[in-house]
Amino acid sequence: MRGAVPRLSLTLLAAESGARLCAIIHYLVRGQLGWFGLTIACLVPGYAAQLLSILWFRADGHAPGCWLLALHLLQLGLWKRYWDVLRAEKGGAAGEVLAQLGDVCVLRLLEALLQTLPHLLLQAYVVVAVDPAGFIPGVSAGLSLLSLAWALVSYSHFTCLLKPGHLSPPAAVILCLLLWRTGMLGTRVLALVLFARLYSFWVFAVAGVHWLLMSFWLGAQQTDIVAQPCRWRLFTCLLGAVYIFCYINVRPGPSKTRVVVFYAVSTWNVLYSTWI
Repeated sequence: MRGAVPRLSLTLLAAESGARLCAIIHYLVRGQLGWFGLTIACLVPGYAAQLLSILWFRADGHAPGCWLLALHLLQLGLWKRYWDVLRAEKGGAAGEVLAQLGDVCVLRLLEALLQTLPHLLLQAYVVVAVDPAGFIPGVSAGLSLLSLAWALVSYSHFTCLLKPGHLSPPAAVILCLLLWRTGMLGTRVLALVLFARLYSFWVFAVAGVHWLLMSFWLGAQQTDIVAQPCRWRLFTCLLGAVYIFCYINVRPGPSKTRVVVFYAVSTWNVLYSTWI
């Protein structure tokens, strides 16, 4: 199962990118320049993951040449990292493979949250509120949802490999995780899109309240992942925004209580949205 994870990740990444390109061409051909521009704009945050990938290549002692820089400029840097993992699995040391897999899983999760998630929200809104019969935006939204859910699952898979024994979860566990993440993300995205269709910009007020609650809650946990105070506050704010859609465990140890709090706040958010 360990070797199948990077292959499936690369396949979903290619499918998502292809569907996004089709959506861009679809809007351009139909003259929908507003949606075309917004779809292009969703690509920009993904360069944060590409820049971090270049910095990590340099930190590992690999001076980025023109070819490597060109790949990252075209947002193909993670494709190369997945390819390196697949090549290392054939004859590399287990520790080296695990380190490369960890880098690409973290980078892919960052790219999915910064790039795939906004694209998913945009295409879902187009399908629900603008063009219900739009096949290409619907396919793009569906593949983005699946790719985002798999990015979360592959990150969880990597954290399992870090535990003593390096045990890879069975395929059935991976499938259950994928179904859970897909269902959770899908319902959250659909709820926000439907709310935005009915109440327009009020969706930002509801999402903002949720973001503040999650950020203050994360701050109260005193997470020690980031040591410097300024970066720790930025990390808390960014993770609070992620918690609008899904839960990511950032602390070691049992997380049952934190999961209960997360779903309690999420349920309150849905009830409040329905009431107003």
